[in-house]
Amino acid sequence: MSLNLVSLVGRVGGEPDVKYFESGSVKCRLTLAVNRQTRNDDQPDWFSLELWGKTAEVAANYVRKGSLIGVTGALKFDQWQDRNTGVDRSSPVIKVDRLELLGSKRDNETSTGSAPDEF
Repeated sequence: MSLNLVSLVGRVGGEPDVKYFESGSVKCRLTLAVNRQTRNDDQPDWFSLELWGKTAEVAANYVRKGSLIGVTGALKFDQWQDRNTGVDRSSPVIKVDRLELLGSKRDNETSTGSAPDEF
């Protein structure tokens, strides 16, 4: 048996980076700060998130820098080759399957109305 499941709750570190593809697909990238309590002081851990489809559209419309969100997804590694050195590189990314908007309705409201709670 194997399991690849990540659940995080934290605050969004910047505005959503949204890309629309000719195929009709939508991709959204976010960063998420999750507080980690240590003995001396709180240190945030930063995670890169990748959302697709309807979940990406919801994030693009309702999530802003500082929004409190919960996500569930799987850990994957983006891999590429450095253009300058030719060295193989990788970066961990959470591929989000489920997004929950956890702030108050006032935090999640836009000019078009209030946001749904879960996707």
